[in-house]
Amino acid sequence: MKQSLGLVSLVVRDYDEALDFFIGKLSFLLVEDSPVPEQAKRWVVIAPPGAMESRLLLARASTPEQAAHIGAQTGGRVFLFLYTDNFWRDYERYQAQGIVFVREPKHEPYGTVAVFQDLYGNLWDLLEPRSRTEALA
Repeated sequence: MKQSLGLVSLVVRDYDEALDFFIGKLSFLLVEDSPVPEQAKRWVVIAPPGAMESRLLLARASTPEQAAHIGAQTGGRVFLFLYTDNFWRDYERYQAQGIVFVREPKHEPYGTVAVFQDLYGNLWDLLEPRSRTEALA
């Protein structure tokens, strides 16, 4: 059996401001942006560079109840974990783009990690996992 997570929905206030952040500041790639006129929405899918399976579906809030959860989908916990092959390259690039880091870089047994906020306040780990070879040393 093989399964994988294909999409994770991220509730956003506005498609275009979310795209400006994720594509313009984090260098994510636009996978799809298709209108869904019968529901007055768009199907907007983005992915980090090099991602093979998992992607984010930007889901514009369509009710006041949904809008109340923008930026707080997980009650203030880290929500998404962005793995990288070069922590310091991405950390420095994100800082230059004005990304707010709420926890400074730290070396943990599982890798190098720092926590940043997206444009809505959701918390993300930027994480370069420790290699299996390194962990065995």
